[in-house]
Amino acid sequence: MRSLRFTRSSGLMRSAMFSAAALALVLLLGPAPRAQAQISVQIGPPPVCPYGYFSYPPYNCAPWGYYGPEWFSNGIFLGAGPWFHGGPHFHGYVNNYYDPHHGYHGPMPHRGEHDHWNNGHWQGHPHGAFHGNEMRDGRGHVVQGGHPHGH
Repeated sequence: MRSLRFTRSSGLMRSAMFSAAALALVLLLGPAPRAQAQISVQIGPPPVCPYGYFSYPPYNCAPWGYYGPEWFSNGIFLGAGPWFHGGPHFHGYVNNYYDPHHGYHGPMPHRGEHDHWNNGHWQGHPHGAFHGNEMRDGRGHVVQGGHPHGH
């Protein structure tokens, strides 16, 4: 009879251990309390560039001639991309010949360089008059219906 008791207690012990392990697993993997997620995106101050900066990351300085004069007010760049400070219906010309996304490999200004504005007057493009070939809004999106023109 003794061997029968030993078997019964072993079975009870295994059953109790299995139940305890299952309970621990449920407690560990069970639903956790929901945490409130908060996302904050900080882009910092706009780049300091003599002729404006591109509207896409990493927001490098644009060369002289990329933005037309409508992008400036008294020599101050209206901004582009996340730092645009113009009106909601603003459209301005760019010359995407000077955009690296369109194959431009020429010189680029460095942050902090001086511009070619003289008392709020546009000094012109180094190769003649500005020739815009694409109209964009302040966030950098191409605006349909814009026609190339010069200033």
